Amino acid sequence: MLKIENGLYQHGSFTLKIALDVAAPSLTAVLGPSGAGKSTLLNVIAGFEKLQSGALLIDGGDVTASPPSARPVSMVFQDNNVFPHLTLWQNVALGISPSLKLDAAQRQSVDAALARVGLAALSQRKPGEVSGGERQRVALARVLVRQAKVLLLDEPFAALDPGLRREMLALVKEITHERRLATLLVTHQPDEIHSDADNVIFVAGGETRGFHPFTFFSSKDDAVRRYLGTKATKA
Repeated sequence: MLKIENGLYQHGSFTLKIALDVAAPSLTAVLGPSGAGKSTLLNVIAGFEKLQSGALLIDGGDVTASPPSARPVSMVFQDNNVFPHLTLWQNVALGISPSLKLDAAQRQSVDAALARVGLAALSQRKPGEVSGGERQRVALARVLVRQAKVLLLDEPFAALDPGLRREMLALVKEITHERRLATLLVTHQPDEIHSDADNVIFVAGGETRGFHPFTFFSSKDDAVRRYLGTKATKA
């Protein structure tokens, strides 16, 4: 569904070799040390950064040279997911039309998306009038109306308390399987994702490596053990 073949990203002295093959529906945890290139990987998939070589395919189509607006990708960040001067309804509607000029069917899809994430009763409030978790739900509702095939989340729940992070992660997993998405989630909380992730992409040492969650968390690989805080193997 989402593939990067022989990908190479370079910026100054930073180099990241990328190879991945992500099926749909699946929730893939993107893990690795700070500064290793996790956010860079998501930016490459979204089109905000360009590969120096290699190919990026989504649902069989080559989007390597396509601009972000032409890619079937939605991206949710930790911050700046909503516009404070607009209502929650308007923030979701932006996913369909920047002009907010929607026909009846489109307006109905916004209502349905807000209902799906539990915000129907709050649709006319502004972001400053709701909680941080509810603001992140707005971003997920916008994903639903865009109907993209790939969902990228860059530490979207880092500022939330542990209980709310678990709640939001459960919602992401539900949406991933309902909409048959290829979802990649960057997180610095590996313990919170290991039971929910279908796959792991480990970014370290200038490359990406794919793991099944069980093999990742039980790995004897020194780089993985250092990241997880367990003892490295001895030579």
